[in-house]
Amino acid sequence: MAVAPNALASQSAMAVLREGGNAVEAMIAAAATIAVVYPHMNSIGGDGFWLISRPGEAPRGLEACGASAASASIDTYRAQGISAIPFRGRLAANTVAGTISGWDAAYQYSQQALGGRLPLTRLLGDAIDYGRDGIPVTRSQALCTAGKRDELMAVPGFAQTFLHDGAAPQAGTRFMQARLAATLDHLARHGLDDFYRGELAQSMASDLAAVGSPVSLADLNRHEAVWKTPLALQHSLGKIYNMPPPTQGVVSLMILGQLDRLFNADMDPLGASYVHACVEATKQAFRIRDREITDPAHMRIDPQGLLDPAALDAMAQALSADRALPWGQGKGPADTVWMGVIDKDGVAVSFIQSIYHEFGSGIVLDQSGVNWQNRGCSFSLDPAARNPLMGGRKPFHTLNPAMAHFDDGRIMVYGNMGGDGQPQSQSAVFSRIANFGMNPQAAIDAPRWLLGRTWGQVSDTLKLEARFPQATVDALRALGHEVDVLLPYDETMGHAGAVVMHPGGLFEGGSDPRSDGACVGW
Repeated sequence: MAVAPNALASQSAMAVLREGGNAVEAMIAAAATIAVVYPHMNSIGGDGFWLISRPGEAPRGLEACGASAASASIDTYRAQGISAIPFRGRLAANTVAGTISGWDAAYQYSQQALGGRLPLTRLLGDAIDYGRDGIPVTRSQALCTAGKRDELMAVPGFAQTFLHDGAAPQAGTRFMQARLAATLDHLARHGLDDFYRGELAQSMASDLAAVGSPVSLADLNRHEAVWKTPLALQHSLGKIYNMPPPTQGVVSLMILGQLDRLFNADMDPLGASYVHACVEATKQAFRIRDREITDPAHMRIDPQGLLDPAALDAMAQALSADRALPWGQGKGPADTVWMGVIDKDGVAVSFIQSIYHEFGSGIVLDQSGVNWQNRGCSFSLDPAARNPLMGGRKPFHTLNPAMAHFDDGRIMVYGNMGGDGQPQSQSAVFSRIANFGMNPQAAIDAPRWLLGRTWGQVSDTLKLEARFPQATVDALRALGHEVDVLLPYDETMGHAGAVVMHPGGLFEGGSDPRSDGACVGW
């Protein structure tokens, strides 16, 4: 079974599985396809993170995020009269794009450990065809492009690539990316490492220099994906896994660890006491995140220690059931896709790929058609900040793919897009499936909440979809939450997904109706 927030990516994964490919091969195909068919949400010019498990082995993590350019520093930005890293343009494109290195490392792992046999030409084939022949513009792409047009019009390459005669494309019209198709075809024939140490690397470095980005060929040359030991939460129902820093994976696990101590059978999955517990657990986890989580080379604590039972006990005991804690500001927007695949042999993949804000930096490289991320705008130009800009430092990532191994033998991959919304939607989807017994589609479809900002939002209120009962809204306000009510199905909540494999080999899954996605099985 495979799930993705764009149905064409789900189909690419399923086609690979039908041809005898494994879950890792299927995910590479899905990642390539979605980079083409959902261009406002991700790109091969961004970063990626993987969680992979196979029966009988502990899950492994794959960190495919790029560091800042060696030449990037607070002084170089301030010398140009800049007090904060811009969200768009040349100075926003200050980190290496890492996701292709993750595809490469995962591909090598598939061949060496899983008996993978499908060539890159097959795995990238759908994406190449979609770039060359075109795809129908989704409503999401049309609305997002129109909303960001004025902000991005002047950024090099944006208008040429994403607009038609200066206007956003209409939903249902054909959208082609011939340069990106040629780039993917080159990678399929010459190997994925060419992105960092080959002809493509030289081409991209030349174009990055031409637009004024600090990312150089040497920065590309030194980049490598890194295998990581995932963080693990011992839950009453099993073990839950997520990625270590520089991601906020520990935040998602801290929230679930607290909820495991706060959950009771009288809670209603649409009720105020349940939402309040989730929101208050989120506030505590976010405070620790903002104080501690950064590039692991600069961390002061062991993040796994935050998941110790005593630490989680203290967090849960600090929460009030009848009063909302004060809340400041979140991390802001994010532009991401999460996808999941589990194959017939039980190999499971939870994967996330991002360019940070919608369309990233906005820069599209002239020769390759690669839209470059703006992940580095999460750095600070304050040297005393937790994530100060410096050469070779990895930025803080909201990205965090999740996985659960239940004591009853079930395996679940799940996740969401949307900055601060990712750990919150993970808590909703996980608890509704694991604690309330909802099937994955019902758990994802059910109304969700979001504290703070995410893509498309700038306020820090508690946002609820309009399908929550009015009694829940009123009770949350009475507890002290500043509540805004959004649309019944609001894309602000992100695009969640989940796949569950039962020990007997049966599958369940769900795709978010807020997205253009699908969950498909065979």
